[in-house]
Amino acid sequence: MTQPPPPNQPPGPPPGGFGAPQDPPPGGFGAPTPPPQQPPAQPPYGYPQQPQQQPYGYPQQEQPPAQPPYGYPTQPQQEQPPQYGYPTQPQQPVQPPYGYPTQPQYPQVPQQPGPGAPGGRKLSAQLQIVIAAAVAVVLLVGGGLWYANSGGGDEEPNAKGSSGATSGGKDGGAGGLGGGGKEKVPADTNAKAAFQLPLPTVPDVTDVSGSWITDKAYVKTGVNSVVGYDLDKGSPLWTLPLTGQVCGASRHMTADFKVPILFEATKRVAPRFFQPCTEVGLLDLGTGKLVWQTSITGGTAGDKKVSFSEVTLHGQTVAAGGLDGGAAFDLANGNPRWKPQANAGDCEDLGYGGGEGGLVAVRKCGSYDDPTVTVQTLNPLSGQPVSQYRMPKGVDFAAVVSTKPLVVAADVNDAADDGSGVSDFFSIDEKTGKLKAKITADSKRYAPRCRSTRVEGCTQVLVGNGRLYLPTEEHEGSTGEYGDETNEIVAFDLADGRMVPEKTDAGDRYTLLPLRMDGGNLIAYKWPPYDKGGQVVSIDGGTMKPTLLMENPSDKATRTAETSFSSIGAEFRYGGGRLFIADTLISKTKASTSLYDKKYLAVAFSTAG
Repeated sequence: MTQPPPPNQPPGPPPGGFGAPQDPPPGGFGAPTPPPQQPPAQPPYGYPQQPQQQPYGYPQQEQPPAQPPYGYPTQPQQEQPPQYGYPTQPQQPVQPPYGYPTQPQYPQVPQQPGPGAPGGRKLSAQLQIVIAAAVAVVLLVGGGLWYANSGGGDEEPNAKGSSGATSGGKDGGAGGLGGGGKEKVPADTNAKAAFQLPLPTVPDVTDVSGSWITDKAYVKTGVNSVVGYDLDKGSPLWTLPLTGQVCGASRHMTADFKVPILFEATKRVAPRFFQPCTEVGLLDLGTGKLVWQTSITGGTAGDKKVSFSEVTLHGQTVAAGGLDGGAAFDLANGNPRWKPQANAGDCEDLGYGGGEGGLVAVRKCGSYDDPTVTVQTLNPLSGQPVSQYRMPKGVDFAAVVSTKPLVVAADVNDAADDGSGVSDFFSIDEKTGKLKAKITADSKRYAPRCRSTRVEGCTQVLVGNGRLYLPTEEHEGSTGEYGDETNEIVAFDLADGRMVPEKTDAGDRYTLLPLRMDGGNLIAYKWPPYDKGGQVVSIDGGTMKPTLLMENPSDKATRTAETSFSSIGAEFRYGGGRLFIADTLISKTKASTSLYDKKYLAVAFSTAG
């Protein structure tokens, strides 16, 4: 039953559910109008001369044929009609993106006549190298590491810092960030192939999402079961049979290795390969036992069991969401804390984000054609909203990347045309519900992934140190040869949305995939080239300096097994000198006699022992 809101908290929801969205205050959601920008300094000698392009969202105007490098105007911009969501005052000269030098950062090169000019001579080899390096840096930054300012409609603009400094320190450096991770560099970073788990036989497409590492086991979802395997040998330690297939699993677990899961009430029988996902359970990964199992009725499901699609955990609360609405349960015994209401009208909790930081609901109201999506920080015991932020028009769904600091991803106006499911990240004050910054992740430049139907469905994006860490899309490496693709991990300050100057490079022919935070460090996997094994690195979250933790074998059989998974859809788990790569979606496959055509449920690598 709905409880009255505690004192000094936002009013309770309208009849039928928690936390109906509030009307935004005039002028947006609390972010101040950015201050007028100042003209940038002239670029250093040696930068390429090319037509000027403005960052995404800035006013565009016709430029003369010859212009300074990308983003550097030579004269103040003419007054333009205001762009949608921008201030109505005349535009000031465009400021170069954060991270570009405001004064020449390279040694000034004496200008010399070009070849063929009167009295001219060719540049020395050393001088050519200096100029080429400067040009390469500009092209790399301008082509792959640009960030776009916020703008658009109901949403607030980025809240700019008065000094422009990043969270790394007053000088824009990385002092005080990073470090404190638990993962240590092993005595020998050369890994060995520990074990490989064969694919189980399934009648049709089967979701096997869910894998965890404990102090004794690697635990993986199977067919109508969950299995715990020895960390080094891969032999089964325990098997938990279930009434049906696992259809949802939390990425968060308790300190004593308990994790909530969802599963079907009955086994799948052909031709019906899916059953309602109605059962909620708490799994003890240490013993392989179900602590409790429950289901509920209500909401749009009526007298039938409520079906869920995802589940999460925060503190003593397990929260599950789906098309039938959201519910929460006591971690200790599975007793309901709240459940979907039959009189909820056109509002429902789509799902929840959890973890140590808090419990956050994504709530949707209105019609299918004109929805309103609200992000609410909840009291985890009552479900009452503590704060809320209404997403801008053009958002049909939102994903929670982090609950504290609160960072939400969305595909605004279906702008993400690469299937990534995210065009923008919203940094929100979880206490007040005010927007701090909106960071546009251009799908042609950045490579996060968010499932459009899962509130906790984002991968390849991390939050820590007051920063948002994103991988860039792959681009040509330094050699320009076929197969020489690479990328970087870059960072944005969550306080003002600006890109910080520090980044880390994957190196030629490798691709960085951020996996998780380890204290103030990032754990990342480096997808390998065709003739090498993959690597695991720890990246200092402040300086962005990488440290090698693991390098996998480069023999063909091991490489083939390692790269038989999708870099987008696989689960990567690293801890204690061990790496596990697992499939999340399997289908009926034919037996293969070739070593190089085999598919696996999971493979493991180890530097331990």
